[in-house]
Amino acid sequence: MADQRSRRKAQSPGDERGREIDQERGVFMISVAAELAEMHPQTLRMYEARGLIAPKRSPKNTRLYSQADVERLRRIQQMTSDEGLNLAGVETVLELERRLERMRAEMARMRKRAAQMEGRMTEELERLRKSIGGELVPYGAYEPKNMRGSTKIPIRRARG
Repeated sequence: MADQRSRRKAQSPGDERGREIDQERGVFMISVAAELAEMHPQTLRMYEARGLIAPKRSPKNTRLYSQADVERLRRIQQMTSDEGLNLAGVETVLELERRLERMRAEMARMRKRAAQMEGRMTEELERLRKSIGGELVPYGAYEPKNMRGSTKIPIRRARG
């Protein structure tokens, strides 16, 4: 699911096929990422130290930021400047969003599993109906209407 969101089709004029662009691939050095996010490079280093952002590293240990990282930086900036959150609040919001996404994925898996189980139960019931034929009668089908719920059975209690 996250992989589907991290890849987008891009077509250049005259290119009918389109090609995949990986939004998670680290391509921007810190100065470029800072400029794209309209932040100072030191702010990016501080966010990394706090765990708000985790850029990839090159073989020479240079920070490489992806397009998704830049979008996350912009989102952090929006929360701090426009919405008035401090970094602790931003951390909490991002953690809650991460947990919510995990729960949504778990719910989707559970719904899929429930649908599979319901399908198997339906198939098994149909198989049983065919094997039993007319012998299967719903509970209460032959109970007289005037007796439903109105039948009283006297209870005798032993005295002793």
